[in-house]
Amino acid sequence: MMNHLGKYITASGVKPIVTYQHIYKTTYLYGSYSPINGDSFVWEINGVSTNIFQAYLREFSTHNPKEYKIVVIDNAGFHSTKNIEVPQNIVLLRIPPYNPELNPCEQVWQYIKNRFKNQRFESMKSLKEWLSEMVCEMKPETIKSITGNHHFLKAFNTAFNN
Repeated sequence: MMNHLGKYITASGVKPIVTYQHIYKTTYLYGSYSPINGDSFVWEINGVSTNIFQAYLREFSTHNPKEYKIVVIDNAGFHSTKNIEVPQNIVLLRIPPYNPELNPCEQVWQYIKNRFKNQRFESMKSLKEWLSEMVCEMKPETIKSITGNHHFLKAFNTAFNN
């Protein structure tokens, strides 16, 4: 719940006043965003683990179950594929370390974090409500514009349209 301070536009020589909050409470978003059609599937949950990731994949596989899904993952420990049963309509695509720009989801997280700057929440409940509104209000066009890296889209179209 700790807020992050960002830049403000003010008159020259005027220092902005922002309330600062330093309470360490966390919540996590698991999400999948399509650069192709702007579709999204997001879970808000209170932790990260291989078991939670497994449950997320199972639930995500039932969202448009006839659709084949490519889930881009990084090297987070809970993404370990040793103990994960990947549903048949999902393939996991691991990206190289330290390349978050290759993960469409990371682009959306950055978009959300930028809107989170200078916000202050009175409770964890109000933070979760804000996150829920932010996620639910994102239109497919917005998601496509955030995640639609032209190199990614070109590779996707080349691979699946041949």
